[in-house]
Amino acid sequence: MNQGLFISVEGPEGAGKTTIISLLAEKLGSEGIPVMATREPGGIDIAEQIREVILNRANTAMDPRTEALLYAAARRQHLIEKVKPALDEGKIILCDRFIDSSLAYQGYARGLGVDEVFTINQFAIEEMMPQLTFYFDLEPGIGLERISRHNGREVNRLDLEKIEFHQKVREGYLLLAERFPERIMKIDASRPIDEVFEKAENRIRELLVKKP
Repeated sequence: MNQGLFISVEGPEGAGKTTIISLLAEKLGSEGIPVMATREPGGIDIAEQIREVILNRANTAMDPRTEALLYAAARRQHLIEKVKPALDEGKIILCDRFIDSSLAYQGYARGLGVDEVFTINQFAIEEMMPQLTFYFDLEPGIGLERISRHNGREVNRLDLEKIEFHQKVREGYLLLAERFPERIMKIDASRPIDEVFEKAENRIRELLVKKP
């Protein structure tokens, strides 16, 4: 059986990650392509419980290192329990956030250090990295405005951060895109959703053609 394809989708709050993942999963699945959409932190029971702790708006006293370690713990469980088995079955994994979120949010924006947070996560993920990462780039103010208009979306602890924090997150993502250009594809998330979807879909199909 062919090995699957691990794709992560990154970006700031309100960038449209969840919407695009849903559209991609629906389109690929309709063609009989085995695909699984999931999210971080979460995706499985233990990681969802950790998610509740991390994103709970009452937990404003959480230390940045605690936050980074909790994300890594949730990532490990999700990877071993859900992602790796699906890859072994030959599925395309569309994961809403992965290691780059920790590098941008905790490593860069929280000031813990990108390399330091990467080291923590190496223990969690071992050598398993996405073959492709979409980074949906968006001005923080636009993303937060989208969130405020979306009544059905959860408002979590990170949404309550000041605009300066979200600007730092974006800076972190842009640095990561420069550092890992062979893996990270930057897409302008301010463009119409069908245009963002088309760029992501085309890149996935390019990889599927090359896939053994």
